[in-house]
Amino acid sequence: MRLLMLGGTEFVGRAVVEAALRRGWEVTVFHRGRHEAPPGVRSLLGDRTTPGGLAALAEDPGEWDVVVDTWSAAPRAVRDAARLLRGRARRYVYVSSCSVYASARPAGYAEDAPLVEGASADAEQTAYAQDKLGGELAVLDAFGEDRSVLARSGLILGPYENIGRLPWWLARTARGGPVLAPGPRDLPLQYLDVRDLAEWLLHAAERELSGPYNVASPQGHTTMGELLDTCVTVTGGAAELRWTEPEVILQAGIQPWTELPVWVPPGSDLHDALHNRGVSRAVAAGLSCRPVEETVADTWQWLQDIGGAAPQRPDRPRSGLDPEVEAKVLAAGGGVRSTTP
Repeated sequence: MRLLMLGGTEFVGRAVVEAALRRGWEVTVFHRGRHEAPPGVRSLLGDRTTPGGLAALAEDPGEWDVVVDTWSAAPRAVRDAARLLRGRARRYVYVSSCSVYASARPAGYAEDAPLVEGASADAEQTAYAQDKLGGELAVLDAFGEDRSVLARSGLILGPYENIGRLPWWLARTARGGPVLAPGPRDLPLQYLDVRDLAEWLLHAAERELSGPYNVASPQGHTTMGELLDTCVTVTGGAAELRWTEPEVILQAGIQPWTELPVWVPPGSDLHDALHNRGVSRAVAAGLSCRPVEETVADTWQWLQDIGGAAPQRPDRPRSGLDPEVEAKVLAAGGGVRSTTP
């Protein structure tokens, strides 16, 4: 199989490239040259945000079995790439987002749930949800439903993460001391290890799947307690989790998801959107998810291998809670000592 990876030097793209190389695929990576491409690939350089930025790709004679694209900004960039490649690639796999669904989603919502309005394949960068749906529309316009896969992901964790969610929790527990742990500890989480996502994307290409798929772990795969307990264990056990009620956290003005990465309060629209999706279609199509312990341990090992500091995407805000805010909430009586069930 021949893969063209648009990107391929960071996080999801890099995991896809490494998974393809393990399969023995021929891999071409089109990227801006800001980071070194994985060894064993053929590189084409260009910036799809600039005029003429696809020139290297347009001039290259290559043809591919599958294109994988993770773009999340202006949909017109997906439009231009997809139109250029529609006669040179058999299938286009686009890593989209569960954000494309309209708000107030029912529990266990599936791929036929209503989508957001206002998206266009021709748009400049607007809002994340509309941009991702615009990317989907661009792929469908160029490749049609039969030759496209729309992987609607949510929370992605694992090695190479450049958003700062799991790396922040690992750094915080490694620092030790009392840790504000957002409850309840049995709060269910849905996420996907980046390597499991990469394997499924390539599997979808091999099987010539098509259409939209919610790609995440099954409901109940893990909990907030299991995630943070594992962070404490793999970083040496110096941290003491202090489980804190959601009401206390919100009253303190702490922002879910950003200041306390991964966590959103139970019963909120955001929790239902991120952690209450139906994923039976993807599971039936071969999606499998490794245990949370493996994801956390491997991410910690990766962080140690690169010196302890995770990379950070410049277009995303930094995650994490100010230590002074954390200490203030805990000093005011927030939190109870962790007791492993």
